Amino acid sequence: MLARLLAAPSPLHTRRGIDLDFPLLAGCLALLGLGLVMITSASTEVAAALTGNPLYHMLRHLIYLVLGLSAGVVTLLVPMAFWQRFGGTLLLMAVALLIMVLLPGIGREVNGANRWIGFGMFNVQPSELAKLFTVLFLAGYLVRRQTEVRERLIGFLKPLAVLAPIAGLLLAEPDFGATVVLVGASIAMLFLGGVNLWRFIPLAAGVLAAGALVMTGQSYRMQRLTNFVDPWADQFGAGYQLSQALIAFGRGEWFGVGLGNSVQKQFYLPEAHTDFVFAVLAEELGMVGALATVALFVFVSVRALYIGLWAEKAKQLFSAYVAYGLAFLWIGQVLINIGVNVGLLPTKGLTLPFLSYGGSSLVICCVSLALLLRIEWERRTELGSEEADFKESDFLEGHDAVEVKHAR
Repeated sequence: MLARLLAAPSPLHTRRGIDLDFPLLAGCLALLGLGLVMITSASTEVAAALTGNPLYHMLRHLIYLVLGLSAGVVTLLVPMAFWQRFGGTLLLMAVALLIMVLLPGIGREVNGANRWIGFGMFNVQPSELAKLFTVLFLAGYLVRRQTEVRERLIGFLKPLAVLAPIAGLLLAEPDFGATVVLVGASIAMLFLGGVNLWRFIPLAAGVLAAGALVMTGQSYRMQRLTNFVDPWADQFGAGYQLSQALIAFGRGEWFGVGLGNSVQKQFYLPEAHTDFVFAVLAEELGMVGALATVALFVFVSVRALYIGLWAEKAKQLFSAYVAYGLAFLWIGQVLINIGVNVGLLPTKGLTLPFLSYGGSSLVICCVSLALLLRIEWERRTELGSEEADFKESDFLEGHDAVEVKHAR
């Protein structure tokens, strides 16, 4: 089957050569390149102290980048109908991994959180897979149950019953940031899928109540909640990380102190190459560089939403909902990460898409990009369908038809 997929037309194999959505691809590649540069700059001091090699994190990130781009290339070869058919199976796999990460001896604890499963030299973060596979499952559900979702309350409650245990597993790690992003993207998908706006009112009240209980249930969360309001009140204690991030922004001024010249990355700002890489970017590249980076994120997110809109107009509903979901995952992570960096939100351990150091996040970002490129290509070549039932023979016949169309 793999050999036939490789031989069949795809965005990488058409009569016109490589056929991809260049604006989205260029925007995301620019973010990937910027991320590699900033991680190299932000991690040199820490890497030299911990490993003796100042380029240690840069080399590992480069490996993650190669793995992510390779996974993206493979994803481009797979039709959207495949993801629609196996969305439920993939979600079950993600749930199994979320359970495994909580088991003693399997999950790895870092900074008090069990979010990783070790595979040799690398750690896999199941929450990243869970976010992606939940979007794929929910998109398939919205297509299969269109009428029920739009007209009956049960159609709205069923996906919530699936989301609840996933959110519970994420909170048990604990990973409050990933939970917020996943729930937010899922609610946005349900709304775009036709759920009546009034049904979200009790849901919103329930989510706010649950969020309040979660935030007040642990002392460290309460410290984060109270200290982000005024980090200077305890700038050498609970407010240390945020106060150092704000100092980085202040030092950057308009045009920054120059690439590689950050002072905050020299053991002042914790997690400078992961959660707070944007603060180092603002210090070295200034407000101009920070705003240009935000503009890039806005561009790729809006482009992803437009790809979903175009697919919906072409009656490729599954692809449309997947594009919407992926776009909202990106938007949620960007808003939370940058909001934390500038002090608008309490500190959360959430990576910045395409920029932050982290293998699982980077690979899933590349796979998400490939899915969006595939959706846009199938929409233009009319390969998608409103109700897809993936079969290998049907897939190849569809591609042969496209080849005949192009030949004509």
